[in-house]
Amino acid sequence: MVAVGELRLRLDASGLALIDFEHQILPDALTLPLVAAGLVVAWLAQPRAILDNAAGAAIGYALFSLVAWAYRRWRGRDGLGAGDAKLLAALGAWVGASGLPSVVLLASLMALAAALAVRSFRLKGALHDRVAFGPALAAAGWLVWLYGPVVLGPL
Repeated sequence: MVAVGELRLRLDASGLALIDFEHQILPDALTLPLVAAGLVVAWLAQPRAILDNAAGAAIGYALFSLVAWAYRRWRGRDGLGAGDAKLLAALGAWVGASGLPSVVLLASLMALAAALAVRSFRLKGALHDRVAFGPALAAAGWLVWLYGPVVLGPL
């Protein structure tokens, strides 16, 4: 059953990344079932860790909802969509609250690299182009689920 869940995460994350890249939308029909699937797989794989995974879903959604709200208040326009918050909730259900900082860090670095690459190839208007965050979130979530959270050594 866990292998079926892993396949579900892989396929849904890939599909969501492609859809967001093309259309700048993360459909609820894919993100919301991914939350439930993550919780079911977590419960089957490690029943004692289900609270961490449930907290990951709640914290992931709340965190990005708060960031979206603050950005909208500050800039007067959307900077992060509700689909991104739902995708982070889904990924939180898979990797747990302890994996969320790694997902956000890796996704941010990937999205920044993508934005800089786009800007380097297009001079005019690239600074104001929208960058889909879903592909970076999906890739980061998959990596953290596969390999675990990023561990930094002593600084």
